[in-house]
Amino acid sequence: MSWFCNIVFTLSFFVLMVFSIRVCSDVPLYGGSVVVAVSNDPGGLNPAITTQGGVHLICGSIFSGLVAQDFNLNPVPDLAERWEVSADGRTYTFHLAPNAEFHDRVPLTSEDVRFTFEHLLLKYHSRTRTSIGNNLRRIITPDPQTVVFEFDRPYAAFLQLIDVTNAPVLPKHLYENTDPLTNPHNIRPIGSGAFKFQEWSKGDHITLTRNERYFKQGKPYLDRVVYKVTPSAATAAIAFENEELDYFLNPSPLDMRRLGNMLGVVVTEKGREGYATVETLIPNLSRAPLSDQHVRWAMAHAIDKNYIVEKIMFGRGTVATGPVSHLLKWAYNPNVVKYERDLMLANQILDEAGYERGTDGVRFRLKVVYASSYAKVIEALRDQFREVGIALDLHQMEFSAMVDAVYIKKDFDLGFSSFENGPDPDIGVKRTIVSGNIGQIPFSNGAGYRNQRVDELFELAASETDKQKRAAYYFEAQDILVRDLPYFWLYEPNSGAAYKAGLQGMYTWSAKSNIYFAQDAWWTDGDRSTHASSGAFRQRRLYFFLAVMALISMVIVILLRRKMRRV
Repeated sequence: MSWFCNIVFTLSFFVLMVFSIRVCSDVPLYGGSVVVAVSNDPGGLNPAITTQGGVHLICGSIFSGLVAQDFNLNPVPDLAERWEVSADGRTYTFHLAPNAEFHDRVPLTSEDVRFTFEHLLLKYHSRTRTSIGNNLRRIITPDPQTVVFEFDRPYAAFLQLIDVTNAPVLPKHLYENTDPLTNPHNIRPIGSGAFKFQEWSKGDHITLTRNERYFKQGKPYLDRVVYKVTPSAATAAIAFENEELDYFLNPSPLDMRRLGNMLGVVVTEKGREGYATVETLIPNLSRAPLSDQHVRWAMAHAIDKNYIVEKIMFGRGTVATGPVSHLLKWAYNPNVVKYERDLMLANQILDEAGYERGTDGVRFRLKVVYASSYAKVIEALRDQFREVGIALDLHQMEFSAMVDAVYIKKDFDLGFSSFENGPDPDIGVKRTIVSGNIGQIPFSNGAGYRNQRVDELFELAASETDKQKRAAYYFEAQDILVRDLPYFWLYEPNSGAAYKAGLQGMYTWSAKSNIYFAQDAWWTDGDRSTHASSGAFRQRRLYFFLAVMALISMVIVILLRRKMRRV
C-alpha cells in the first residue's frame, strides 16, 4: 500500500501546487470583464465640455490627459512622458508619448492638445476655463511630440489641473470645424485611452473593449468594462451581492459596513484624494428672499449638519465649514465663523428682517430642485427649515434635468450639488465662487455670487508659487465667503467603493482610482468572464480539484483491489 500512498501524495501535492500558482501569482493576467454600477446614463461622452462626474467616470478609460496624480497629488506621466517647468512658473513644456494614437489609429500629436484646449476646454469646461482662461497666453507646438504652455502670470496649480477629468485630449480631426456640443462623436467617442467605446444601450449599459494599441505597453489586461445603469443604490447593492456586479462605487454607509464584513469583498475609502468633495446647498442669490444675507444667516443656524452626518450618512462624513475641504490641509482654514444650530437665533434674525409667519406658520416658501440621490438629505433639510417657518417645495428630477434647471434655466430657489475641490482650490473651488464664472455653465457659480475681493484673492493665489503665501490668500477668501454665505456647505462625504477580491491592481496609485482603475485591473484567474466573486470562484475550483483527486483515488483503489484478487 505504500506505493499507493506515495501516488496519492504526489498527485495531491501537484494539484495543490498548480492551484496555488494559479491563484497567488502576482503577474497580471489577461482577459475577462468587469461590470461597474453607475447610477445614471451620462449626459454624453465628451468630457471636454462638462464637469459632470458620471461622464468622467466612464470617459476616464476612453481618453487620456497629459498627467495623472498619485495618492499624494503629485503628477505622474500619462500622455506626457516628461515635462519641464520654467523657473518663473510661466512656461510648461510637455513631451508626449511617441506611440500615442487615437482609437481610429490616427496619431495623437501636440496639435490635438492645442486644439482641445483652445476650442473645447477653454470654452466649455467649467473648471479648466475658470482656472486658466484669463491667464494662458498661448500654446506652442514646435513638433508633433512637444507642446508648450505659456502663461502671462505664474500658474502654480497647472500640473494638478491637467489630468483626464480636467484636460482630456480629444481628436482634432474629428472635432475641427464642427459644433462640439452636437458632434456625433459625443455619443460615439474616439479617444486614446486604455479602452475603446463599443456600444451604448440607453438606460441599460455602456460597454468598452480593450485598446490593443494602447500607448502604455502591455496594458490594459481586461477584455472589456461594462458600466451598468443601476439607478437605485439598494438595487446595486443587491446586484453586487448576487454577483451581477464586480465593482460598486459609493455604496450607502450601511452597505459599506455590511459589505466590509463579507468574504471575497474589498471595501476601501482610498482613491478619493483627488476629489475632496463638499456637498453643497445652492441658494439663488438673484431671487428674494435668498438675496437677503440675513435670511441666509438664519437658514444656516436652522441647519443641523451633525444630524445629516450622523443620521443620514451614518457617521461616514465630516461637517463642512466652508468651500475648501479639510482634505486639502495646506489650504483649509479651520478658524472661520461656525453657524451652530440655534433655532431661537434663527427665528430672531428672520423676525428682525421682517419675514413674519403667516397664519399657517410659514414665513415664505422656496422651490428646491435636486436629483434622487440627494433625496434623504433634502427631506432632512425640509424638516429642519420647517421649524423656523421656511417651507420647501420639493422638486425631485432626473440628474441632467436638475443641472439644466439650476445652471441653464436658473429656475430654482435652492439647488444641490456635489462640488469637487480637486487637488487644488484653484481647480474645484474657484469655478463656484468667482464672478467671471457666472453664466449658463454647468457646475459653475450657480449661486450668482459676486465679491471683488474674493475674485482678487483667487487670482493672487493662482499666480503665487510660494505655497504658504497661497494658503494665506485662501484663508482670507474663506473668512469672507463664510461671512457672506453664498452657499450652504453641508458635509464632506467619506465616499468609498466595494469590489470583488479577485480584482487585482485596484486602488494602487491614483488619487482618482475610480476613473483610472481599468488600465491596471486584472483578475486572478485571467480569463474570468462571469461575475461570481473571486472567493467563491476559487472555492468552487478547489472543490473541483478535490473531486478530481477523490475520483483518481477511487480508481487507484479499484485497480489495487483487482490486482490483489489476481494475486
